[in-house]
Amino acid sequence: MRGQTERQAMMLVGVTTEDFIPADHPIRRIRTLTDTVLTRLSPQLSAMYSTTGRPSVPPEHLIKGTLLMALYSIRSERQFCERLRYDLLFKWFLGLNITDPAFDATTFTKNRERLLGQEIAMAVLGEVVREARKKRLVSDDHFSVDGTLLQAWASLKSVRPRDEQDPPAGGSGKNPEVDFHGHRRSNATHVSSTDPEARLARKGDGQETKLCFAGHLLMENRSGLILDMLITEATGTAERDAALVMLDRRRAPRKRATVGADKGYDTRAFVEELRQREITPHIAQNTSGRRSATDRRTTHHRGYARSQRIRKRIEECFGWLKTTAGARKLRYIGVRRNQLFATFCAVAFNLVRLANLETQSV
Repeated sequence: MRGQTERQAMMLVGVTTEDFIPADHPIRRIRTLTDTVLTRLSPQLSAMYSTTGRPSVPPEHLIKGTLLMALYSIRSERQFCERLRYDLLFKWFLGLNITDPAFDATTFTKNRERLLGQEIAMAVLGEVVREARKKRLVSDDHFSVDGTLLQAWASLKSVRPRDEQDPPAGGSGKNPEVDFHGHRRSNATHVSSTDPEARLARKGDGQETKLCFAGHLLMENRSGLILDMLITEATGTAERDAALVMLDRRRAPRKRATVGADKGYDTRAFVEELRQREITPHIAQNTSGRRSATDRRTTHHRGYARSQRIRKRIEECFGWLKTTAGARKLRYIGVRRNQLFATFCAVAFNLVRLANLETQSV
């Protein structure tokens, strides 16, 4: 018998969002980890707000919402808030009831500076790493570093001479035609009017030049977890400078360690900086017309070959951040806002990784 399309509406009685999430869904393990971390950070989150006035949207909702955008490839805050109206999994993850309304997308905008000022994203990342360290999943003496280019939220048409007084008159509409033929552009003479902190960069000879930021990762070698994420301007020395910054703030002082890296880090100055910090440079040798700064004092050890093999796992981190989390093209203007977004993406990656590791240990 053919079923009818017209059905009488049924009333939900005694049903919560908890009843709609399968017991074996992996998001349950991620939420448990997230709640544990946010509970520890509750005093720091409370210090961000006044004790008087109207109650705000809980900062936990904003943090969890940002994590969901990375986990489920949500392109924007507006798209997330629209989906929050009808997606029961999203409401369950935030701890909302079925009938609770979604908050407005401008809530993210109004609270972004508050989150930036308190460095909440870095604190959340640190707590996630601390949780992994309790479970003996983090190496404290073997690391890997790498960097990549992340496309800025700005068009090449916004690149104008630094000394230009008035922009040239273009065609009608929001996307006017601009002819760059025969004009040489560089970061020394030109800057983007949309995002002045973005820099013209390319991955190699023959590659397309784009407005980019540089994204840097510090990974521990035991479980492949991200210990630190840094967004900087795309300069020629950005990778090596960022690596030293991340090592200084995430590595235990006065403890011998190793750092694996690719050929781009094989410079005498960088190797000397590592040795001054009592870090053994397990860096791939660059012998193209030059002498490598990494000598046989390091390369003859078996640990060097092991570090070179494991360091390639950092590409898996970049791959997840660019595809799933949507960081291939950044969505904000400036280093600070993109740093906030990228750090929460790193937190989301670690949560997924920890949830998978827990499943394997059961």
